[in-house]
Amino acid sequence: MLGITMNIEQSAITDVLKRTESYLTESLLPFWIERSVDRERGGFLTYFDRDGKATGQTTKTFLMQIRMLFTMANAHRHGYGGGACAELAAHGARFIREHYWDDAHGGWHWIADVDGKPTCVDKVGYGQSFGVYAFATHAIATGDDASGAEALRTWAAICANMIDTRHGGYYEIMLPDWSPAPAGKRGGDRKSFDVHMHMMEAMTALYEMTGDASHRRRLLEVIDLLVTRMLMPEHGVAYSQFALDYTPLRAIRFDVEWGSDEEPPGGSIPLDVTSYGHNVEFAWLLRRADEVLGQPDAHADVITRICDHCIAFGIDPEFGGVYIEGPAASAPPPDARRKQFWQQAEVMVGLIFAYEMTGDAKYWHAFTNVYEFVFRHFVNMPAGGEWYALVDRDGTVLWDYLGHEWKISYHTVRAIIEIVAALKRIVAGNDQ
Repeated sequence: MLGITMNIEQSAITDVLKRTESYLTESLLPFWIERSVDRERGGFLTYFDRDGKATGQTTKTFLMQIRMLFTMANAHRHGYGGGACAELAAHGARFIREHYWDDAHGGWHWIADVDGKPTCVDKVGYGQSFGVYAFATHAIATGDDASGAEALRTWAAICANMIDTRHGGYYEIMLPDWSPAPAGKRGGDRKSFDVHMHMMEAMTALYEMTGDASHRRRLLEVIDLLVTRMLMPEHGVAYSQFALDYTPLRAIRFDVEWGSDEEPPGGSIPLDVTSYGHNVEFAWLLRRADEVLGQPDAHADVITRICDHCIAFGIDPEFGGVYIEGPAASAPPPDARRKQFWQQAEVMVGLIFAYEMTGDAKYWHAFTNVYEFVFRHFVNMPAGGEWYALVDRDGTVLWDYLGHEWKISYHTVRAIIEIVAALKRIVAGNDQ
């Protein structure tokens, strides 16, 4: 940071820090520590209604299990939980190792029942990347050698089956034996910005864990691909989906899901529509990757350009919060201004990182815009502090569940941990 706060009072930053850390330690993290663990069958239960009560649904998607492992390992790494998070991370790691690995073909199954019996055994690149990310984070946080080995085993499966040696990058949706899935809605003929961003995230953790030169090269490679081939040159923000050769395509929803997104009108999303959440999430993850690589300012212009675009078009100046997506050159139309939980989380982190990097007050004001909207409309304090899934533009709750087969602690807890850490760095820098 430049060591300035411009017109931002240090007391205002300190107040947000105190409020946010108290919320994390007294509400949000305890919500998951107290509710999610399945002591009887192993792993985690992830379905909670608007009152924070278990719904009785018990499907255990790999993505939610692996994200719970990440959440608990990451919380422990940052000094939270008093040992409980490390215990739950170990609990989750055991369940995942015992039930989701494909002994016949390698890699991780996609969905299991409550006992861990696989029910969908497709190979989804999104999930494989989280196998690396979560197990590497657990190894870094606790020194667990078994998790370090799992991260390396997952990376070996990715290298053997997912690398596109012709066009670069990674295949994403495959059949159980890693052969390509059919084209179209099955997704075998497409690549996405989202999965490659998460591969960067995974490689950042893997390189941090190992310091291996080959992992560094792969991390640099995926960063270059994301920056040079997956961003719109004229706007600096991302296309969503591509042909295998990185020709941008209108985005579709795949049959194999990894989120709670709705079917787009007409079956596809216009080519110029971009996701504010993915853009800014990429920006702060790129900053983190550059820090791990020892080149913290290598992509400062990419990061600030993305954040500036979000401020200009994605943040609601009237009600607050950030829209889901919109045209790259304008704000979304009035009928497309709803707000989903995870975009709020990722945009808050990216904006506070941008403020930390530059000291420019516009990023602080944009951060507090989203932050206050989140605490007014998303955070359900009476039910323990987790967030609703989707609200209308004015904050009216539309999807009221707090946990789901595709919604867990990953975005919310990770974001609050990152915000607290950034605020502490900012306060410490301004005290010097």
